[in-house]
Amino acid sequence: MVLSGAFPIFFHDSSQTIAGTSALIEAVIFDFGGVITSSPFEAFNRLEEDRGLPLNFVRTVNANNPDGNAWARLERSEIDPAAFDALFAEEAAVLGHELRGSEVLRVLAGNIREEMVVALDRLAGAGYRLGCITNNVRGARGPGMARSEEGANRFATVFARFEHVIESSTAGVRKPDPRIYRMMCEALGVAPSACVYLDDLGVNCKPAAAMGMHAIKVLSARQALDDLGAVLGIDLAG
Repeated sequence: MVLSGAFPIFFHDSSQTIAGTSALIEAVIFDFGGVITSSPFEAFNRLEEDRGLPLNFVRTVNANNPDGNAWARLERSEIDPAAFDALFAEEAAVLGHELRGSEVLRVLAGNIREEMVVALDRLAGAGYRLGCITNNVRGARGPGMARSEEGANRFATVFARFEHVIESSTAGVRKPDPRIYRMMCEALGVAPSACVYLDDLGVNCKPAAAMGMHAIKVLSARQALDDLGAVLGIDLAG
């Protein structure tokens, strides 16, 4: 476990537990891409390699003006995919390379991590409330931004396991804005301190931890399940 200010964010040391925590937790809230599915950053890196771009170029573009750039505006549905295509290309050009936004969107959807789906079922069977907060975009096939109808149907079976799902593209607010976490707590009727939150981005874990959630930064499926199991006192990775 490491501390962000005074707030705990768990990394991969499952020996770190909080005495009595499991009895206090009522809900587990998940990010989708990079947690339930493989990381989109892996797909971005493959795109960069194919195009001869610097490693993590897409992330570099999106790190500039992170709350007001094309990516952030698309995730809040302030612009449509066509506008994003052009605006992202402009932002990439400022950094010296050519890349259309449409090329990024084509590789965005990840593959479902089946072990995470099994864990969702175990958590539901143990009585935990399940929520999902996803930064996503309109114009794709469903909230998981699937590339095919078959993929969208499979994603739908996973989303059906959550009691409540908040999509940034529908809500008009995106992580790490604290409002989106409060919206989930209100929808589930639980206090932040009664929640565990999992996300593959530390910047998204920090607001959750700041309001009292037990935040777990996801580095891999196994690490996430080990850390979550340690907090809840149950085996999720077996």
